[in-house]
This record gives sequence, structure tokens and C-alpha cells, in this order.
Amino acid sequence: MKIQAPTKPYTLASIVALIVGAGAYGIGLFNADMALNEKGYYLAIILYGLFSMVSLQKTIRDKAEGINTSKIYYMLSWASAGVSVALLVIGLINANLLLSEKGFYAMSYVLSLFAAITVQKNVRDKQAFDLLDNKESDAFIEEPITE
Repeated sequence: MKIQAPTKPYTLASIVALIVGAGAYGIGLFNADMALNEKGYYLAIILYGLFSMVSLQKTIRDKAEGINTSKIYYMLSWASAGVSVALLVIGLINANLLLSEKGFYAMSYVLSLFAAITVQKNVRDKQAFDLLDNKESDAFIEEPITE
């Protein structure tokens, strides 16, 4: 299996998607006509969602690479990711918002989570490529012959 580093445009696109998604969500939340405790709820949900998705991607990647991952942490990562999305859905269903506003929050949330997963994957792919590239480079370094 050949390991390839993510391309710069793909890495940049995923970072931009994360900034746009989280930024739009934050700007929408800042400008929203809702109580401060509601804003805090939605802010906590996106922070929780971003963290849980990065953690889930890491545990899945660790398992795929044969890195020891406890079953409980793996299951908690999946549960945490599901709970973060469920909390947003429950909050939006019960919110006094226009349907277009609910859609905006849902789409910016999903974009942010997907981008966070992709950024994490790119980081891991780049690390794996750099590690492999360094090992291959070291194999071709000739030691000077001393007599």
C-alpha cells in the first residue's frame, strides 16, 4: 500500500471549510435573537461536536493502523458523536426559530463536523507520509567509509 500525503489544495479546502462552517455558525449565533442561555447551549453543542468527531476519527484511525485502542473509549467516541448530533437536533426541533434558521444551523454544524474530521484525517495522513518518507530517506543515506 502506497501512502500519499494529502495535497495542499485539499488540505487548504478542508481548513477553509472548517473555518467557514464554524465561523458561519458562530456569526449566526452571535446575531441570533435568542436568550444568552440558548446561545450558550448551541455554542457548547458545536464545541462538543467538533471534539467528539475529532476523537472518533482518531480512534477509528488508530484501530485501522493497529494502534491499541480500548473498546470502551472506542464505544464512548461513537456514543459521544451521536449524542452531539442528537442534542443539536433536539435543540433545533424545540427552538423558536424560522425553518430557514434551523436549516442554517444544521448545515453549518454538519459542514463544521465534516471539515473537522477531514482536517484530522489530513493531519494523520501527513504525519504517516512524513514518517514513511523519513524512513525511506534514511535507508538511502550512505555512511562514509573510514579506513
